[in-house]
Amino acid sequence: MRSMRALQNALSRAGSHGQRGGWGHPSRGPLLGGGVRYYFGEAAAQGRGTPHSHQPQHSDHDASNSGMLPRLGDLLFYTIAEGQERIPIHKFTTALKATGLQTSDPRLQDCMSKMQRMVQESSSGGLLDRELFQKCVSSNIVLLTQAFRKKFVIPDFEEFTGHVDRIFEDAKELTGGKVAAYIPHLAKSNPDLWGVSLCTVDGQRHSVGHTKIPFCLQSCVKPLTYAISVSTLGTDYVHKFVGKEPSGLRYNKLSLNEEGIPHNPMVNAGAIVVSSLIKVSAILTFRQVLQYLNKMAGNEFMGFSNATFQSEKETGDRNYAIGYYLKEKKCFPKGVDMMAALDLYFQVSKQSRAKERDRVPSLLLAVDTPLPCFCQNKLVSLFNFHNYDNLRHCARKLDPRREGGEVRNKTVVNLLFAAYSGDVSALRRFALSAVDMEQKDYDSRTALHVAAAEGHIDVVKFLIEACKVNPFVKDRWGNIPLDDAVQFNHLEVVKLLQDYHDSYMLSETQAEVAAETLSKENLESMV
Repeated sequence: MRSMRALQNALSRAGSHGQRGGWGHPSRGPLLGGGVRYYFGEAAAQGRGTPHSHQPQHSDHDASNSGMLPRLGDLLFYTIAEGQERIPIHKFTTALKATGLQTSDPRLQDCMSKMQRMVQESSSGGLLDRELFQKCVSSNIVLLTQAFRKKFVIPDFEEFTGHVDRIFEDAKELTGGKVAAYIPHLAKSNPDLWGVSLCTVDGQRHSVGHTKIPFCLQSCVKPLTYAISVSTLGTDYVHKFVGKEPSGLRYNKLSLNEEGIPHNPMVNAGAIVVSSLIKVSAILTFRQVLQYLNKMAGNEFMGFSNATFQSEKETGDRNYAIGYYLKEKKCFPKGVDMMAALDLYFQVSKQSRAKERDRVPSLLLAVDTPLPCFCQNKLVSLFNFHNYDNLRHCARKLDPRREGGEVRNKTVVNLLFAAYSGDVSALRRFALSAVDMEQKDYDSRTALHVAAAEGHIDVVKFLIEACKVNPFVKDRWGNIPLDDAVQFNHLEVVKLLQDYHDSYMLSETQAEVAAETLSKENLESMV
C-alpha cells in the first residue's frame, strides 16, 4: 500500500506493527466478541512543551511536495463526512471546535476566508463536496490533520473542558477575598466578575464566564517581559542582572540576593530590572514590547489602560522606592535611566486584554481572587499538573495528555475488529491517523480478509478505494481476501475484488515501469 506508507512517512506517526489479533481461519470465524471502544490513532505524546517538542512538525508545503496533500485532504473529508457526499460548513466548524481549535485562530485564517467566499459565491447552501473541501483546507491541511487525529497535547479536549467547567462552577460560589486596592483605579473593579480562559501549547482554547471584559495584565506580564528579554538578549546576559531562585519574601520587598541582584524576574525588583534591560528609549522600548505582546496574542486586539497607568504612576510609591534602592545598589546596566525603566514597567503591566482572546496560557491575576483555590485545590487535585505529580503516588490523578486507553499494541486488534463489525467510521479514523491498513494478525490476516469474509461491502470499498490496500496478501493458509469472499458466497464482494485486482495489477505494472525507467536514466547519467 504505497500511498498509505507515504502518508506514514509524511507525518512520521506510523501505527504499531505485528501485534497479535484475535482472528483465525475464516471457517472458524472471529474469536473476539462484545463491545470495543475506538480511538484516534496512537497514544499521545507525554509531557509539556511547545508543539515542536512533543511531536514532529511538517509544513503544508512539505506535504504538497511529497504528493500527500490530496491524500490528506481526502482522508480528512472522509473522516468528517462520515459517508456523506457533502459536508455542511457548520458541521466542519463544530467538529473543529471539538478539537480545541477556534475558527478565529490566525493559523486558520486562509481556510476560513475561503469557506466564507465559497458560501457567498456558490449556490450549494453552505455544503462542501470533496473538491471544494480540499480547496478550502489545502493551506492548513497539516494542522487540521493533526487536530482531527487527536495529536494535540490534550487529545480529548471536550472531556478536559468539561472538568474545567465543573471546577469553574464550584469556584464561582467562593465570594471571599477582595478587589486589589493598591491602585485606586483597580479598586473600582467589579468583584462579581469571574472568568477563566485557557490555551494549550497547540493553540487549543476554551473560555467560560466573564471572558469578554478587558482586564489589565498587571503582574501576569512579568513572565512575558522576562521571555522578551531572554529571547532578545540571551539568558546569560539577563541573569547577570537578575537571579533565578525564589526569595521567600513578598513580591514587593526591598531585598536582593547574596550576589546583590534581585532574586528572580517575578518579584517587582526583578521585573523593574528586566524592563531596564530591554529599553532603547522610553517610547521606542514600549512599542517594541507591545509588538512582542501582540505577537504572543496572535495579533489579536490588545489595548492599553491609560487611566490605570496614570493612577499607578501617581500612587506607586513602593515601586519608586524599589527603583531608587536598585539604583543605589547599582543593579541597573550602565547608562540606563531609572525613571524610563519604571515607566516601561508601569506601561506594560497596563496592557488590557479580554480573557477570551488571550493566547497566553492561564494568564489570570491570582491575587485576592478565587483563582488560587481554582488552580491549587481543585485543578491540581484532579489533574497531575503539579511538579511532582509524575511520581508513583500520584498515579490516580487524571492526565489529559493521554489518549483515552488507546495503546499501540492493540492497534491491529482494533483495526481488525472494526473491519469485522463493519465500522467504517473507525476505519476512517485509523486511516487518517496514518495507521498501516495492511497490518496482519498472527494468522497473517488483514482487515480486508476479515471484511471480505464477513461480506461488509462498505468496508471493502473503503479499504480498496480510499486506502488502496494490497488485495493479494496471503494468510497462513494461503488465502487472499477474494478466496474468503468466494468461500462465504458474498457475490458483491467477489465482483468488487475481481475488478480491483485488475486495476491494482495495472497500477503496480505502471509503477514498476516508471521505477525501471528512472533507474536507467540514473545509470546513464552516471556513465
